[in-house]
Amino acid sequence: MKLDARAAAAALGNPAPWRAVLLHGSDAGLIRARGAMLARAVLGALDDPFRLAEFDREGFARIPEEMASLALTGGRRVVRVRDADDRATQAVQAALDGPGEGLLVLEAGELPPRSRLRALIERAKSAAAIGCYPEEGRALGETIRASLAAHRVTIRAEALEWLTTQLGADRLASEQELEKLALYVGPGGTVDLPDAMACTGDLAGLSLDDALFAATAGRIALAERALETALAEGAAAIGILRAAILHLQRLHRVRAAIAEGVAETEAIRHLRPPLFARRQGAFSAALRLWPEPALAGALATLFETELACKQTGAPAEILCRNAISALARRAARRQERAA
Repeated sequence: MKLDARAAAAALGNPAPWRAVLLHGSDAGLIRARGAMLARAVLGALDDPFRLAEFDREGFARIPEEMASLALTGGRRVVRVRDADDRATQAVQAALDGPGEGLLVLEAGELPPRSRLRALIERAKSAAAIGCYPEEGRALGETIRASLAAHRVTIRAEALEWLTTQLGADRLASEQELEKLALYVGPGGTVDLPDAMACTGDLAGLSLDDALFAATAGRIALAERALETALAEGAAAIGILRAAILHLQRLHRVRAAIAEGVAETEAIRHLRPPLFARRQGAFSAALRLWPEPALAGALATLFETELACKQTGAPAEILCRNAISALARRAARRQERAA
């Protein structure tokens, strides 16, 4: 079942009605935070080895077995799967059809509506799909206010306006910055613009999306900084490469539509999931730098790099860094030639 915002909030607080919850979208930090929230709602803590099983895509085949297992100490179990994608569909179907009262938490990236895994969860009565996308505008402002209020801190309007341009790309990174800001002004304090600018670092809110948009726009330094932030926060190299492939495929899709006579704004408007307004400038800039043949070549390189990560035994993070850096350098060279 696909949940709206209100139903999603209820499910995150009380997942008792659900056997499986799929968290998908572009905000990796929010996905991880909600995965932990679901696990805590069932377990109370995340350090119970008898009731919590955690693994990534290498363990997809274990899903039905783990879901059918009983905890030696009693109580409902949680099976938390990171980097979930369509290859987990068969195992998830078997788990839903099989025995067990555990909660299956599937943490995925961006899944298109035609994704087999997403379609399975959205049509299952005992499962819930929750989209996790970066907040913007008023919603982000409300989140910032609420986060600071939890520390008994208020914020002035101009500081709030500035922070909404700096935060929001990744929920965990944003929360860390807000916690640091709250400690800076202290309980009962008020954040003004100089406080916000002094305390919120250059890396505030940087995410994998920032790395990919910066890379395709030729902003080498920003791409490398954002990529390091994503890796430090636990993003897997193969997951990053797949996100890069999806990003280039979206550029390629719009490029192809433009070649068929569709206006750029119209082609972008039909992207699913939608492109956030604050990303449209960088997306349009990348479109100008990447003609269709160049995008096809870059996609082929990324596919080859993903395969190399799986088959050659070479360090996956090094291959990933090299691939994203090469993408940014190619865009930068195109930008120089266009200048």
